[in-house]
Amino acid sequence: MLKSLCLALAMAGAGITGAAAAEVPKGSLVIIGGGLRAENAAVWEKIVALAGGKGARIAVFATAAENPTREGGMAVANLNRHGAQAFLVPLAPRLAGSDVRKAADDPAIVDAVRGAGGAFFTGGDQARITGSLRRPDGSNSAVLDALWAMYRRGGVIAGTSAGAAIMSSTMFYDPPLDVIPILKHGVVDGKDIAPGLGFIGDDVFIDQHLLVRGRFARMLPAMLSKGYKLGLGIDENTAAVVSPNREVTVIGYTGALVLDLFEATTNKTQPVFNLSNARISYVDNGDRFHLVNRTHVPGPVKEPVDRNMREYREALFYTDILGNTSVVNLLEKLVDSNLERATGLAFEGPTSRAPERGFEFTFSRAPDSREFVTNREDAWSIYRIRMDVRPVKMQQPLYTVE
Repeated sequence: MLKSLCLALAMAGAGITGAAAAEVPKGSLVIIGGGLRAENAAVWEKIVALAGGKGARIAVFATAAENPTREGGMAVANLNRHGAQAFLVPLAPRLAGSDVRKAADDPAIVDAVRGAGGAFFTGGDQARITGSLRRPDGSNSAVLDALWAMYRRGGVIAGTSAGAAIMSSTMFYDPPLDVIPILKHGVVDGKDIAPGLGFIGDDVFIDQHLLVRGRFARMLPAMLSKGYKLGLGIDENTAAVVSPNREVTVIGYTGALVLDLFEATTNKTQPVFNLSNARISYVDNGDRFHLVNRTHVPGPVKEPVDRNMREYREALFYTDILGNTSVVNLLEKLVDSNLERATGLAFEGPTSRAPERGFEFTFSRAPDSREFVTNREDAWSIYRIRMDVRPVKMQQPLYTVE
């Protein structure tokens, strides 16, 4: 059912069309990279504030969840703890006794969602969200139209993990768990990627669980495949707050990566993924980034890095650029050095498909690169580092035991 829906959506196109598409939403988005903790008051409070403040009605969609009653109940409790009047929307494939198709067009649910100040989507399987809120022919359900009406009026739409994936017009659907297969073999429409709900618009690609899972690399083939020039990848327990004027503010535990392909090129005669002259930025907690003019503003107490106080002197080389936080760690060392470039590798083990195929990621200072840091050197903002990716052949066996 969900697979056929994705094929129908791919033919029909994502998002809304016609006169409604031209109406700029007055609301905001809170896009959370997954793993949102109950104690992350900054994010929960921001959602409630954008929904109207104390007493705001917020519709909680646990549509993606394996156990929607439990997941939805926790989200309702966390929102109410910060002053909201949240309620669980009974629209989820895994909700016992629920008919998703009827619920998606139920007038009572539609009225409750349209009249709310915001909506919150929990994590789980994003295909359950798109499969529930769109009809089999690809058209919007009445509940999805109500969400759009609330968002255009000025409400907030928030989502974590799967709830973040649906924010762009294309989302990862059922990709491999590992990142390398996407780099090696590309993405397949209707399998690896499929239409999302497009709340952020058609020009920004969204991904989540970014730093802890090395997912920035899987965004690149997907962006090239669908023509995206801008990608926003958000780490766990962290949110990107998108205002009506398209300015993004990062709040939470870590930060987000911005991938800029406006000046990037790829050698299409080469059958393997490659990329030249892309830009990668790490946007930290408190930083701002504008999606339209692509400008960065560092957060409070950030100052330009003192070139006379650089710490790293020797060559920077990582053997696993896709490891937990590896890419940001390498970027921090690069800007805290007098070196011009740093290198990282990505490859699979000997039992994988095509184990000899790997990728070299080169990160270089560019004329428009900028870096900022707090005076304790524990919070970095790194903007517009050049990134090049080229395929490499790994020796087999990669090593032998002495």
